[in-house]
Amino acid sequence: MKTFVPLLMLISVFYVTSRTAQAQVRLGIQGGLSIPDLTGGNNEISQGYTSRLAPNFGITAEFGITNNFSIEPQVNFDGQGGQRNGMQPVTDLPPQFPSPPSGYYYANFKNVSILNYIEVPVLAKYTFGFAGFGLQVNAGPFVGFLLNATEKTSGISSIYIDKNGTPLVMPDGNGGYVQVPPQSFDASSDVTSSLHTLNFGLAGGVGIILPLSARTDISLDVRGLYGLTNVQKYAQDGTSQTGNLIVSLGFSYELL
Repeated sequence: MKTFVPLLMLISVFYVTSRTAQAQVRLGIQGGLSIPDLTGGNNEISQGYTSRLAPNFGITAEFGITNNFSIEPQVNFDGQGGQRNGMQPVTDLPPQFPSPPSGYYYANFKNVSILNYIEVPVLAKYTFGFAGFGLQVNAGPFVGFLLNATEKTSGISSIYIDKNGTPLVMPDGNGGYVQVPPQSFDASSDVTSSLHTLNFGLAGGVGIILPLSARTDISLDVRGLYGLTNVQKYAQDGTSQTGNLIVSLGFSYELL
């Protein structure tokens, strides 16, 4: 159903526009690399993420309004998320550990958040010729439908009671204390249910178009997307927004 809804939206836009604009219509495919990052965050759980690499690919439909101006809805698979490597809060420890003195325990491990969306941008595109090429500038809103979200952690680390690396110690049963042995953080967790299903935002970019024939083009597009919706459902998980840079190669064919 999550995949069907964006396809239905694209078909609807295609139908309405083709009925009202007697101009050039192109269909295309595109694919490339997404460099996503989670921005914002208002607590230690949601802060400190950096970029990771992910795929981006989909289909496009371009409707010419004038010789230079067109509307281009798309349906894309877009990999979002981010990663955090190093000292960070621990949110899932066995129940035998005592409550942390400062809100969180800490450990040194890798944490990758993988968020996969079907995204539907609707772009206004202005194209002009230069030195035998076509140059384009595009911008517009998008809506994203969350497919799934996974948090993958890895590494082995001691447990600390603060970010400065003060070791956690526990009673040894003989009247003394012993440092908690290192713990494995190799795990994969489905966190889809803790995130909002819908994401809204803005997209914009530039590109180069190379004609191959009277009806076919290839294009290189560089675009940035920024989500305006908080990803997390629950306040204790923080408030983060999606964002990514996409570099894609496309092929389009003129129908009309």
